[in-house]
Amino acid sequence: MQCVILAGGLATRLRPRTLTAPKSLLQIAGRPFIDWQLARVREAGYHEVVLCVAYLGEMIKNHVGAGEQSGLRVLYSDEGPTLLGTCGALRRALPLLAGEFLVTYGDSYLPFDYASPLKMLVENKDCDGVMSVFKNVGRWDASNVRTDGTWVTAYEKGTDDPTFDHIDYGALALRRSVVATLQEGAPGDLAAVQSELARQGRLRAIVAHERFFEIGSNKGLAALDRHLSGLTPEAEILDRSQKRP
Repeated sequence: MQCVILAGGLATRLRPRTLTAPKSLLQIAGRPFIDWQLARVREAGYHEVVLCVAYLGEMIKNHVGAGEQSGLRVLYSDEGPTLLGTCGALRRALPLLAGEFLVTYGDSYLPFDYASPLKMLVENKDCDGVMSVFKNVGRWDASNVRTDGTWVTAYEKGTDDPTFDHIDYGALALRRSVVATLQEGAPGDLAAVQSELARQGRLRAIVAHERFFEIGSNKGLAALDRHLSGLTPEAEILDRSQKRP
């Protein structure tokens, strides 16, 4: 099981703190965010992570290394000096990708089973992707997904159509063949791929039932810090996992 984490963004909304540290290394409840994220992935059963890095990527590499401390095998794909966007970064990582993999964002913390979208993709040959979605109704961010509960019937950013009452939760299972069709070196947004898969009727949905957390904004970072600092049962499990020899 392979998870790809897109962690190359500039994090301009979090400046000035991200002028000297990448978003992934910001302290959340006493440890760098990437440590929390890798613990979630490992607990879900993943054994390999591909970190797509760019801005201050060497700092992430120096902290995470080859994954020895996280119990994972960690590989790296570097966008280089020109940022390629989420889609371009994924295409750059093509040589490292498994036949089916999960992709998530470097600022997302999701209280659900990270393995579930990938398992659904492997078990169903009638789709090329499985998007985790949440019935958001505009509460946490702008809703962008229309779903019948089984399929993503449409994906569109910036819509005010009330039938779009779900949101992309932040974990997407994909087949490598989808990424292989993308133009190498071309910048772009993963949203375009998701929209096209939905249009083709090739994007299944898996519904999450707890709110998502993100550290892309100061408000989101503070909310996750409170959540994890509260040492909920979930946080206690992660804390124990970090203390294993």
